[in-house]
Amino acid sequence: QVQVVQSGGGLVQPGGSLRLSCRASGMITSTFTAYAKNWYRQAPGKQRELVASIPTTGTIYYTDSVKGRFTITRDNSKKAVYLQMNSLKPEDTAVYYCNVEGVESYWGQGTQVTVSS
Repeated sequence: QVQVVQSGGGLVQPGGSLRLSCRASGMITSTFTAYAKNWYRQAPGKQRELVASIPTTGTIYYTDSVKGRFTITRDNSKKAVYLQMNSLKPEDTAVYYCNVEGVESYWGQGTQVTVSS
């Protein structure tokens, strides 16, 4: 029984910072460690976009629009993944989704992030 729970969204002014959290409740630690950890976002009228990823192998990925501003990290002991978002822009406004994926794929409920002046 696995449930992916997100928190940390909200309203922030341009240039501000926000930290998203995601915890894979009920997941075996070894499974969480082995699976890829991803953050997606979807803005109104746009396709879902991969924002950042910690793959099972290889290097951490960021989409070009957030590179240098966002940082994805994980804590295996807590079965948690985080997205630190700095220097936020209105274009970052979207619903952000946490995804933990391997043999199976698990999704968080989504968290609204709104950047407005």
